[in-house]
Amino acid sequence: MSRMLLAPGRYIQGVGAMNEIGSHAANLGSMALLTGGKRALSFCGQAIQASLQKNEIGCHQEEFRGECSDNEINRLVEVAKANGADHVICAGGGKVIDTGKAVAHEMKIPVIVVPTIAATDAPCSALSVIYTDDGVFARYLVLPKNPDCVLVDTAVVAQAPVNYLVSGMGDALATFWEADTCAKSCKPNALNGSAPPTLSAIALARLCYDTLLEHGFQAKLAVERKAVTPAVEAIVEANTLLSGLGFESGGLAGSHSVHNGLTVLESSHGKLHGEKVAFGVLTQLVLEGRSTEDLDEVLNFCLDIGLPVCLEDLGVHNPTREEIRQVAEATAAEGETIHSTWFPVTADMVESAIWTADALGQEFKKGD
Repeated sequence: MSRMLLAPGRYIQGVGAMNEIGSHAANLGSMALLTGGKRALSFCGQAIQASLQKNEIGCHQEEFRGECSDNEINRLVEVAKANGADHVICAGGGKVIDTGKAVAHEMKIPVIVVPTIAATDAPCSALSVIYTDDGVFARYLVLPKNPDCVLVDTAVVAQAPVNYLVSGMGDALATFWEADTCAKSCKPNALNGSAPPTLSAIALARLCYDTLLEHGFQAKLAVERKAVTPAVEAIVEANTLLSGLGFESGGLAGSHSVHNGLTVLESSHGKLHGEKVAFGVLTQLVLEGRSTEDLDEVLNFCLDIGLPVCLEDLGVHNPTREEIRQVAEATAAEGETIHSTWFPVTADMVESAIWTADALGQEFKKGD
């Protein structure tokens, strides 16, 4: 049985890294489609264009319209074709990054990913999460290769609201627990088809978790003050590189399935990806019968840095039995990664785990 480790072509991180993008783009093409959200482009579009111009690379800038959907992907493909783009640069958060990767895939051209927030592990992966135009999870698009280049300017990341960094820690929090589940079950990795995870994938996933516990709280305090410290560099790497490599080569399990299930509730749409994943971690630990020590460690970490620990924290107030049943059924749908668990999973089991995780979170908050 084969094993596989996936990684981007190159990864660059540090203060001022944005000014280097032209030299990396020069290895990929001569005409870029630059796409990003309004905030991202206003913040770094000029620096990117200046670096491209310095390296004699043309650029067409096109604003991202907010959702990684088939319609938006197709629209940007047509824009790229009309402007003769031979590579894509996507700057911003997880949805524009996933869209840029999908556009490059459709056109069979390289892509440079420029995260302006450290909110998800999307930048390094060969995966795009596709939603409907209304923001409901639709499917995973597994790509044939990872991004050609990922460039993270930590000075830019530190200027973003701290809740993005915290959300990224929520996404990264799942990395070890999901990889550990996949290693226990020895089922094929949902993303690359290999099983079980490589030793390096498990080690990276564990390093990601340990880095969160060691540096997460200090990094949050620093970014609240727009400062870059060694702790911030460590957490940006954990959220972006370690989590990206760890989840993709280690595998996904229950935490991300719970996230996907929660998207059926409109009340949760105002919360970030990693915030919903963090509650998914708690639900996964309950579902799998993990130890009280493990649950306490995760709950303490979430409370320390401000991640959700109950449904109310996700904007889901007084949910009905029918609503949580809908979440459970979506979480346990055929093809969902929760079935990477080493035992059969049903919607009944998920529903019970969600209610119990919610109760544990509520009780933990009372004692905080």
